[in-house]
Amino acid sequence: MKEIRYGIIGTGYFGSGLARILSKIKGARIISIYDPENFKNISEELKCEISGSILELCERKDIDAVIIASPNGMHKDAVIAAAQNKKHIFCEKPIALSYEECNEMVITAKKNNVIFMAGHVMNFMNGVRKAKQLINSGIIGEVLHCHSQRNGWEEEQEKISWKKIRKLSGGHLYHHIHELDCIQFIMGTPEKVTMTGGNLVHNGEKFGDEDDALFMMLEFPNNRFATLQYGSAFRWPDHFVKIQGTKGAIMIDMQDTGVTLKLPDREEKFLLHRTLEEDQDRTRIYKGLEMDGAIMYGTPDKTPPLWLHGIMEMEMEFLHNILTGSEIEKEFAPLLDGSAARASILTADALTKSLLEDRKVKLSEIGKI
Repeated sequence: MKEIRYGIIGTGYFGSGLARILSKIKGARIISIYDPENFKNISEELKCEISGSILELCERKDIDAVIIASPNGMHKDAVIAAAQNKKHIFCEKPIALSYEECNEMVITAKKNNVIFMAGHVMNFMNGVRKAKQLINSGIIGEVLHCHSQRNGWEEEQEKISWKKIRKLSGGHLYHHIHELDCIQFIMGTPEKVTMTGGNLVHNGEKFGDEDDALFMMLEFPNNRFATLQYGSAFRWPDHFVKIQGTKGAIMIDMQDTGVTLKLPDREEKFLLHRTLEEDQDRTRIYKGLEMDGAIMYGTPDKTPPLWLHGIMEMEMEFLHNILTGSEIEKEFAPLLDGSAARASILTADALTKSLLEDRKVKLSEIGKI
């Protein structure tokens, strides 16, 4: 098997987790990392080198692919540098905080003939894949509308995370792009969108500057709709995607973890993750104190929980298999051709414009996939 040599840009909680997973995959080797803050412990643990800059890492001849897990607003320079140096790229979600930057990244990757994979990890949950299979089988009929909520209550943090700073994370809409991406995988790209909301209670020096309650409406061709709620101003927490069809419905529940198919004469249950243990682990964390406003906080030295480690592992194994020549499954093609990245950021930008201008916005005003 061909060896793939990786560089890692950003070794915080998620980047370190991805690096550890890659280091255990046969035929994968971590060559160097770049992170101006979180480099010492992980470099010693993985016995890899430390690069002094993004460009230095991307220019190395002994690196084939680059994993980008820096804060969301810092992705562009890393992606462009990697692509221009002919490195394959995996970039954590959201790919960018604007459609313009996202489009530039996709075009640059295509121009340099490198793989550019979007880190939309929700697509690797077994239950999400099962839901898509059920929908494609026709068992719930035509999809009429979807509804998703990802919300909870955020208390004060000892230190304000970059995830709560709008220019770095994009706020709940961009940082929690998973549910929007999931709905668009099912329904396609909307024609028009509306968003309202704001920062209701998380104001002041002890909080960031993101909105803590967002309410969205997506309008699709053929009279179909989706609604979403995001935020950290919800004392009653929820995390799910409901898919309503003409013959049945599906609930992807990420809090009381599992997937339910509801038909007129019966209900069927499926696991969301690989094992019952992983599902129970996720439920335990949501019911406990380890989640804050539907955000998972962590440090570079902290191992992700069982359920999260599982989907990260599946994602990295998929990437590595693609880089070593495996055929791309149709289901995952949008993650590799730029269309999923473009579609999610295009819609997010239109929703943001709607909030700022207090009106319904057509996606064609922003761009195209």
